[in-house]
Amino acid sequence: MEISARNKMNGKITDIKTGGVMASVKIQVEEPGEITALITKESVEKLGLKEGDDATAIIKSTEIIVGKE
Repeated sequence: MEISARNKMNGKITDIKTGGVMASVKIQVEEPGEITALITKESVEKLGLKEGDDATAIIKSTEIIVGKE
């Protein structure tokens, strides 16, 4: 599959928490260490995601938020 997003991180799903509509999917990646994606529960079911699966976090964003402590 070819996609336009250039920011891709391969990893392994370590945790999935589903609610009524949304789901939180944690993917262990090399850098920064862990990515959490909030996707629909329907997408989790459609993709058949489960802990231990290999997955790719694909990041396509039109905005960047900068913070300072």
